[in-house]
Amino acid sequence: MSTGAADQHALARVPASGIVEHLIREMTLEEKLAQLAGVWVNASTDGDSVAPLQSQMAGDDRSWDDIIADGLGQITRMYGTVPVEPAEGARRLAAAQEQIMAASRFGIPAQVHEECLAGLAAWKATAFPVPLAWGATFNPGLVKEMASRIGESMRSLGVHQGLAPVLDVVRDLRWGRVEETIGEDPYLVGTVATAYVQGLESTGIVSTLKHFVGYSASQAGRNHAPVSMGPRELADVMLPPFEMALRHGGARSVMHAYTDIDGVPAAANRALLTGLLRQEWGFNGTVVADYFGVAFLDVTHGVAADSGEAAILALSAGVDVELPTVNCFGAPLLARVQEGALDVAVVDQALRRVLTQKAQVGLLSPDFSPAPPALSAAVDLDRAEDRALARELAAQSLVLLSNGSFDGAPALPLPSGGSLGVVGPLADDPFAMLGCYSFDAHVGASHPDVPMGISVPSVAAVAAGRFDSVLSSVTGNCEVATETEIAEACQIAASVDTCVVVVGDNAGLFGRGTSGEGNDAADLHLPGDQHRMLDRVLAACANSGSRAVVVVLSGRPYALGDFVDRADAIVQGFFPGEAGGEALWDVLTGVVNPSGKLPVSVPRSSGGQPGTYLHSRLAGRTEVSALDPSPLYGFGHGLSYTSFELSGHQSSAPAMSTSDSVTVSCTVTNTGLRDGAEVVQLYLEDPVGEVVRPVRELIGYARVELPAGASSEVEFVVHADRTSFTGLDLQRVVTPGLVKLHVSTSCASDAATHEVILHGPRRVVGFEREMLTPVRVRATA
Repeated sequence: MSTGAADQHALARVPASGIVEHLIREMTLEEKLAQLAGVWVNASTDGDSVAPLQSQMAGDDRSWDDIIADGLGQITRMYGTVPVEPAEGARRLAAAQEQIMAASRFGIPAQVHEECLAGLAAWKATAFPVPLAWGATFNPGLVKEMASRIGESMRSLGVHQGLAPVLDVVRDLRWGRVEETIGEDPYLVGTVATAYVQGLESTGIVSTLKHFVGYSASQAGRNHAPVSMGPRELADVMLPPFEMALRHGGARSVMHAYTDIDGVPAAANRALLTGLLRQEWGFNGTVVADYFGVAFLDVTHGVAADSGEAAILALSAGVDVELPTVNCFGAPLLARVQEGALDVAVVDQALRRVLTQKAQVGLLSPDFSPAPPALSAAVDLDRAEDRALARELAAQSLVLLSNGSFDGAPALPLPSGGSLGVVGPLADDPFAMLGCYSFDAHVGASHPDVPMGISVPSVAAVAAGRFDSVLSSVTGNCEVATETEIAEACQIAASVDTCVVVVGDNAGLFGRGTSGEGNDAADLHLPGDQHRMLDRVLAACANSGSRAVVVVLSGRPYALGDFVDRADAIVQGFFPGEAGGEALWDVLTGVVNPSGKLPVSVPRSSGGQPGTYLHSRLAGRTEVSALDPSPLYGFGHGLSYTSFELSGHQSSAPAMSTSDSVTVSCTVTNTGLRDGAEVVQLYLEDPVGEVVRPVRELIGYARVELPAGASSEVEFVVHADRTSFTGLDLQRVVTPGLVKLHVSTSCASDAATHEVILHGPRRVVGFEREMLTPVRVRATA
């Protein structure tokens, strides 16, 4: 019997409760460090990158046998790096796991992770809408169901960890990764992200929260740029979604951000990763590096002299696993520990967390099988029921921004009959539906000879299948349109009864698109020539009397102030996924009543940025500045084909103590002729605070689906903790005084305001505070 086989046999006799400590005692330093890093086997170093500085950082000259000689912590993106048939990927993974287990003295398999932000990022897997679209649904339950479907697919392929969701709160709409976020409000982000975490974790997949923390507030909206943020904004805007997803979602992993805050990179921030996350919040899962983030401490941040020093900084701060491949936690860290620059106890601390998680997902179990279920049974990663869910989610995410009168009736839904034109750069582009972390945009774009693994019908293609005659014209691309192309679009617009103009973004990575990671915008004009094109097409519609419907399919909101009074209707979609084209026409034709609400504000003009609805008085419109940052459409806005009335407003008490609760209720009635859904929103205003407070902030919401003529009572229970903020002493506090609770249908549309006096002592609250506003929806007779 070989030494390795003997060790594996002995390990099988160790009780499960003691296996982690046994391994820590028995492992060599080399074996310990091998568990703290991943390997990216198929990563390209000479083509289009899917991670920052990949071409410089991803190479490894060692042979596979040398890489796994002491074991391996993680396998990076076996399915999500190149197009691979699911069954073939499962075969390769099984073979790799068998080799890793055979090479390791203790037979420990690797933990496998994949991206899963808009569905599992693998060839032939369902492309769901992007997170910004999740936010637009205001429907955490549907997001939870989606995440559980994604988790089931991942488990069938032998994957253990998903790098999602993104909990960054939008602060600057120019940032390229806005499409990956859920919105500009921490409560919406936190509740929707928590639902995603619950769904993914319910299948046994480890959910990874990213990016911890402050990444979305980078200077000028530039990717990886420094973050100039005080501790109060960090605590009140950026941290709450992470607190929610950890406490109420049960996420077992956190990924550090790339950026630095006030000169301290997140990957080297012990106060953040250990002091706050572990000691104050009690998190006991793993902290993983964003791709190459440990090496960046040396390469881009300049706080480490070399790879070994970068490894010491990150490990000491609380980073447990270097991803996607080993640059610092291998030989450079080994040398530093051996020379006494780092106590091996720090290595053991990270190893304990890594092995504990491996035990949780079954990788230390004696009966672990390296063969994923996909090896023994055919696996369909794009099942009919998943496509149906993707379509439902897409439909609920579409936001009807405006709907004017046309021939004496609302412009939408479109009437039956009449001629139809579909024009614009995204009229016949399937990629108009996909965000930058959808596989076909993220990876497939670098493999033009490989067909898309899923069916993604374009706007024009769906129209052609539903209408007898459709004229369509592709007006260049999202960045360039010729005079000939614009003239053709105008000709079509003038010759049809209805012209649907499709504008927006193409998602890509690092300059290969107009939205997505690394594709930050200089301003919020529609990209490229689209402003000029849309201006001309709308003029042609006006001159000919054609109905003009503008559809924006994008990863961020764009300034639409120049068009709002000229378009008969505007619909906003945020990369709605593979079924987005079908969902769009469901909404345009009235098969589905639109119910989406804006998770981010739509600006009136391209200036006045950055800015979100979550601002103080002086950050809004004032008499001391000629620049008006007020949005065209505010957070929470969205129209319907029916009408709703909010009435019967009640508050359980005019006052409460700083440790008590108040109940706010109303009745919402569908007063129109169509079934529909309204999102009742509850905002907090703190008129006089010990520090500057936002004009208002969302503290509760309820999506209420109602048949025509029906009513439901909506009841919010607001604990005093929900009024808390970071005070003068940098502690989170609840203070006595007047607060206002606004019952609304958007951040700018109040139905009722309840004034409540808080009395009693100033209270300090923390991670155990009440973070949620319970809501009950009850149908009335």
